Amino acid sequence: MIISIAFTVYPVSNMERARAFYEHVLGLHMSYNYRDVWVEYEIGSSTFAITTTDMGHTPGAKGAVAAFEVSDFEAFIHRMKERAVLFVTEAFETPVCRMAVIEDPDGNHITIHKRHA
Repeated sequence: MIISIAFTVYPVSNMERARAFYEHVLGLHMSYNYRDVWVEYEIGSSTFAITTTDMGHTPGAKGAVAAFEVSDFEAFIHRMKERAVLFVTEAFETPVCRMAVIEDPDGNHITIHKRHA
């Protein structure tokens, strides 16, 4: 029986550039660093990782997408625009949430998400 998702990982081509984006632009806090080839960020009860190791995945390949839940959607979107982050999809609303899609320096898509109360 599957009980949870252990981690989500994105391949990146340049760890220094990727860390600058995820830590300084998005504001994630590193929780684990293995030799600068695998870096993890604890987000709630989940883990998001970036890696430069060749795991058979290409950075920026348009595959799975991580969705990050934010506490203040409008403020976060405003901050991303101030930091000149590329928006793949501008903010939009669904019956259950608000979302926008941004891109990291390698072209990996990240959904910014806020559930309705």
